Formats: sequence, C-alpha cells, structure tokens
Amino acid sequence: MHVGSEVRRYGRLVPGTRYNLDGVVASTLARPQGELLTTVATVNDLHFGETECGMVEGTEIGPVLRVAPGEPPYPETMNAAAVAEITALAGGAGPDAVVVKGDLTTNGTADEYAAFLAHYSVFGDRLYQVRGNHDAKVGSDFAATSVQEVVLPGVILAILDTTIPMLDSGRLSADQLGWLDEVGAGADRPVLVFGHHHPWDPDSASRPDHYFGINPADSEALVAVLSRHPRFAGYFAGHTHRNRVRHFARLRGLPVVEVSAVKDFPGSWAEYRVYEGGISQIHRRISSPSALNWSDRTRAMFSGAYPAYSFGSIDDRCLTTFVH
Repeated sequence: MHVGSEVRRYGRLVPGTRYNLDGVVASTLARPQGELLTTVATVNDLHFGETECGMVEGTEIGPVLRVAPGEPPYPETMNAAAVAEITALAGGAGPDAVVVKGDLTTNGTADEYAAFLAHYSVFGDRLYQVRGNHDAKVGSDFAATSVQEVVLPGVILAILDTTIPMLDSGRLSADQLGWLDEVGAGADRPVLVFGHHHPWDPDSASRPDHYFGINPADSEALVAVLSRHPRFAGYFAGHTHRNRVRHFARLRGLPVVEVSAVKDFPGSWAEYRVYEGGISQIHRRISSPSALNWSDRTRAMFSGAYPAYSFGSIDDRCLTTFVH
C-alpha cells in the first residue's frame, strides 16, 4: 500500500482472504489451482520524450506539470523504475515475456524510440513490442508488427497492432482478425490478446463515428472472434491511461481490460501469473522513491479528478480469468 511516498508491504498473506491492514480492509486474490507455469509483465503508455504532463488539447484544464530544473525527464524516471521492478520478478530471473503495448514514445521520433530501447532491451528476446497512436504520430513505422504469437508454457500471447497512422483511434484489419480466429481455433492452451486500443462494446447504447478506441465495426468483429473460441481468456489494452475492467454480454465473462500508464499516476505495470487452473492479473504501482514522488505529484492533473479516473477500483486492477 502507498501512503504518499511511503510504501507499506505486508507479507505472508493467504490467498482469497479478507484482511484489515492498518485500517484498510481488502481481500487477497484467490490463487488458481495447480502449478505456476509462466509469468508475463506488461507496460503501456511509456511516452519517452514527453516533457509536459496533464495537457488536454482544446481545453484549459490544468495543472500542466513539468519536472524541476536538474531533475531527469519523468518518462526516464518512471520507466527505469518499472524495468527494475519487472527484472526483480521470479527472484531476479525476471518474467518469461515482457509485452509493451503501445505509446512507447510521445512524438514517434527515432530519438524517442532509441530511449525506449535503451531502457527495455535489457529483456532481450523476451521483449515484445507493438506501437500505439503516439508512435505513429508522424508516420513512423517502428514496432508496426501486424500480429505476433508468443507460445509459452500454459499460455499463448496474441499481440495485435491496432494503430492507424496519424490518428488517435484504432482499427483491426480483416487479415488480423482472420489470423486471431485461427489462433483461437488451434489453441491448446489459454490465449491472452493484447493491443494498444480498447474495443467498443457492441451492446452500447451509442455507436460513435469517431470512437477513441477500436472503431465500432472492427470491435464487433473482434468480439465475434473472441466469443467463438473457448481458449480466449481476455483482451488487454492501454491507451486510456486508466485501470478498467469491462465484461461484454457477448463474451461469456471474458474480461476486457485497460491498464493505466507508466508515465504518471498511479504509475503502473501489470503482472500475469499463469497457473494450470487460471491466470491472475496483478496491478503493480511503480514504487521507487523517485517514481512515487513524480506519480504523486500528477494526482493533481485534470483539476484533481485524475486519481478517480485513472486508478479504478481494486476489481479494475486485480483479477483472475479462468479458461472454460
């Protein structure tokens, strides 16, 4: 738990148990049955190159935050701390895979991308990256891999490029959806699907022409694919800079997940523990003193409304998805 920049850690907790921890009542996640097979870490919305935090185009909402003179750029502070925490998983062995799901950079420049690689190439061939809208802001094509399949013990990672160059919104092509359909049909283990943009809910009361995530038509097609095959275990996005879990009526309980950004409050990455009987998502708040100093300052964004938007409830941060 975090009280300002103070980190409180509680050990030897029992899974699936309710606790009162210094006045905060919370329940630990139930542990899925069976052996722990694989550990995966994800990050999104890293925004290397960003220098001003809290700007919303077309509005006067504030405050706009910057680092103080002499401080390192905040994307470097936040990402260096995230890399250190991810590296420490599994007793220092690190995870079996690291998925970076978009907005590696702010302006899509070669220098910003080089800064990303300087931090994350430590993971070597365990690193999988896909672009977001900021990475294609000026038409750059780094991390523009249409589809990626990563087969690990107990799980398949299916990674989709949802980006439309020079636009904020997302899409999926017929070829990508056909590929995903084949992955689901042939899967012999659970499949976690990752992309930068979140889908629109086909049962929503409105159908916007300019949806911030994946456009409605492609979202409907994605949901149709996900609903067809029982091995799909959820869809996981970034882009919105918030923690949120939705359950679409057509997806038989599969979670549709958004994870908040590395770069500002709460300063997040997500761990996925793959067991024989299910997969747990564990939200991690980046907890080095310098990272907490910055992310705590960014609570003030959007006239103080940012924490309520970005943090979500504990059910938006931590969950277990079981395979049918």
